[in-house]
Amino acid sequence: MTIHIGAAPGDIAETVLMPGDPLRARWAAETFLDNPVCVNETRGMLGYTGTWRGNRVTIHGSGMGMPSLSIYANELIRDFGVKTLIRIGSAGGMQPQVKLRDVVLAMTSSTMSTPSKGFFRELNYAPCADFNLLQSAFAAAQKKGVATHVGGIYSSDVFYDERPDLNEQMTRHGILAVEMEAAELYTVAARYQCRALAVLTISDHLQTGEALPSADRQSSFGDMVEIALEAAFA
Repeated sequence: MTIHIGAAPGDIAETVLMPGDPLRARWAAETFLDNPVCVNETRGMLGYTGTWRGNRVTIHGSGMGMPSLSIYANELIRDFGVKTLIRIGSAGGMQPQVKLRDVVLAMTSSTMSTPSKGFFRELNYAPCADFNLLQSAFAAAQKKGVATHVGGIYSSDVFYDERPDLNEQMTRHGILAVEMEAAELYTVAARYQCRALAVLTISDHLQTGEALPSADRQSSFGDMVEIALEAAFA
């Protein structure tokens, strides 16, 4: 048990999928895991442990933004022995070829600031995914026939952005999508020599203004969860 996670020792698997929304963690666990058991509900942040094809796995919410994710990633690794963390979440498309419902696998994540920035002082650290997870996720997506893009994303520390100039430059430099957690996840995982990956579903688009209705988001996110599970246990 930690300040933010009320699970007992042994309750959490070495592999954790991390959606931002705790209710999405419950949905994913009940939909994809066998015999899911709620192992955490401290502060409303739900976590469930079950099995997938005989492999033990936990699905645990991270909250919104890098500061919240940093708390849970640190405690999961440091206090519960987690070795593999895969973010499953939504993202906003930034390139014309990236469509609604497509999956983005984040090879790298650019950012203006993370909770770990103080570790590096003047160094611009480049957070990146675990290559084996990335490779396995891409293979799983190809097998499923899911439209998938691999490349750099942007982890923002604000949701209501008012920097069209920055968005223009990121689009110009090939950034595929924007979200709010992956850069810190990759940094924390690297610090502890753990594996990390962000598997993202495009739920809206910065260029076109399109957005999935709430009812469609849940059904579209199923591919993302399955890809993450396949990658974790490839």
